[in-house]
Amino acid sequence: MTIIRFDDIADPRLNDYTSLTNHQLRNTLDPARGLVIVESEIAIRTALSQGVEPISFLLDERKVRAMSDVLEELPHDVPVFVLPPEQAERLTGYRVTRGALSAMRRGPSRSLDELLDEARRVVILEGITDTSNVGAVFRNAAALGADAVIVAPSCADPLARRSVRVSMGNVFCVPWTRAETPWPRIALEELRKRDFTCLALALCENACDIRSARQGLGEDARIALFFGAEGTGLSKKTLDGCDRAVIIPMHHGVDSLNVAASTAVAMWELF
Repeated sequence: MTIIRFDDIADPRLNDYTSLTNHQLRNTLDPARGLVIVESEIAIRTALSQGVEPISFLLDERKVRAMSDVLEELPHDVPVFVLPPEQAERLTGYRVTRGALSAMRRGPSRSLDELLDEARRVVILEGITDTSNVGAVFRNAAALGADAVIVAPSCADPLARRSVRVSMGNVFCVPWTRAETPWPRIALEELRKRDFTCLALALCENACDIRSARQGLGEDARIALFFGAEGTGLSKKTLDGCDRAVIIPMHHGVDSLNVAASTAVAMWELF
C-alpha cells in the first residue's frame, strides 16, 4: 500500500475516478481490463471478500483510519489516494460517497452455460435501464436465495457505479451474465434444456396468483423468474416463451409494484 495525498481533484492520477465514461470503464472489447468504481466502505469490503481485484483507492482522511485493516492487507503497488472531505464532495457532487471509492478490475464474464449448469433459482431482467433498480434487484437476489441473475442485452450494466452502490456490493456475490442475442430465444432455449420452469411476472389476463405458482412443482424444481421494466413490462416474445405468467395480488386499486419490490416478493414466495 502506498498512501498519496492530494489537495485537488485535477491531478491526472485520479482520472479513473474523474474522467472515464461508463463505456470506457466497461471496456466491452476487453472486459478483463475494464474497471468498476465501487463506492462506500460496505461495498468495498464486500467486493474484496469476493476476490475482486483492487486497482486503487480514493478515500477521505476519516476512512483511512476506519479502513486501516483493509489497507494493511493491500499489495504495495495498490495506491491509496487521499483527499480532504470538501474535495471528495466536489468529485462526486454530493456528500453521500461515505468517503470511500475504489477502482477495481471487472474481470471476465461468465458464460450462460456455466451459470445455468450450477443454478436452480434464476432471476432474468429485461429492459430495466435504471441502475438503482438493477442494484436493488441484486441485493434482493443475494438476500433471498437466487443462484444467478441473467440480464438481457437491453438492461443497464449491473457494474455501473450506482448499481454497485445501491446493491451494497452484492453484485459481486451473485453470479450473473449478460444474455446473447437474439433475445430471448437463446436464453429460453438454454433454460428449457435444463428443465427450468419459466415464470413471467406480468399483468396478463391469464396470469395466476403467485401463491399458487408452486403447485405441481417439486421441492427440487428449477425456477426462472422473468421481470420487465415498469411501464413497458416484458416483451411479447418473452411472455410467449415462458410457461406461465404470475401476478402479486394487490389492494386499493394498485396494479403493480416497483420492479425491485416485485423481485423481493417473488423470490421470497418462490425461492
